[in-house]
Amino acid sequence: MRRVDWMISGYGVFVAAIALTRLEFAGTPLIVLGHLALPLLAVLAAHAPPTRTGRFLKAYYPVILLTGLYSAIDVLNRFGTTHVWDAPIQQLEAMLFGGQPARDWWRAAPSAFWSTILHSVYFSYYLIVPLPLIVFAATRRNVARERYVDGLIATFLLCYVCYLLFPVAGPYYEFARPEGAFVSNGPAHLVYAILERGSAYGAAFPSSHVAATVAATVGAWHGSRRLGALLAVPTALLAIGVVYCQMHYAIDSIAGVALGLTVPFLVTAGHHDDAGTPDGRPRIITTTDNALTA
Repeated sequence: MRRVDWMISGYGVFVAAIALTRLEFAGTPLIVLGHLALPLLAVLAAHAPPTRTGRFLKAYYPVILLTGLYSAIDVLNRFGTTHVWDAPIQQLEAMLFGGQPARDWWRAAPSAFWSTILHSVYFSYYLIVPLPLIVFAATRRNVARERYVDGLIATFLLCYVCYLLFPVAGPYYEFARPEGAFVSNGPAHLVYAILERGSAYGAAFPSSHVAATVAATVGAWHGSRRLGALLAVPTALLAIGVVYCQMHYAIDSIAGVALGLTVPFLVTAGHHDDAGTPDGRPRIITTTDNALTA
């Protein structure tokens, strides 16, 4: 059992326990059964046969599960009818920033140019998160890939736990949505179409978009400084854009940055650095290396 297997198992048991207290919601019994099956799935993955299919499923099943785990949040939060904690978040925003940045910023400084750029960056989340995984797999950086998955999955699951225990709808639902020239661009239309079809209610704090992209950048940096640097700019723009484009409260973004920076470091402590070999094995320092270093 690897770290990610234990994380998936623990999350499954935790969510099943939460779901047992909400059995009156339609679809909850299936969520209980599905999440109770996660420990068994983790055990099966840990003992997968060393075939190509077995190795693939063992390496990537946690990432494949994320969409289903996220969808369960909407069911357990009653598809938008559960109690949310937006009022305390808005009070904290007012205390810290003197207003509501997510609502007030774009109105005070509307820019069609920055709207287009930042809505595009918001959508780039769907490219940023899988990119390091693809790069490490293609270059056979197995330890870097495993470390990346551990940090990414831990970040996502911690966000999901927050959504179940402390649901926050977010400014996308709480405030009048942006209109006019500010959202009259293709990227904005695409983002809103995705949110209308795939956004879970109560999943605003912390921003998993921000947390996951920051975790992706951190994980990429550990395996490839060049790749990490490449992802740093769009990640920073995304953390700003979710507030400017009224997708998240400023606190949602700040919390996402904090989780994305800290969780991968905490979860992946002890992983060997595989930067010296293409197949992911720890680099062995030889006397020749020492002589060259000297």
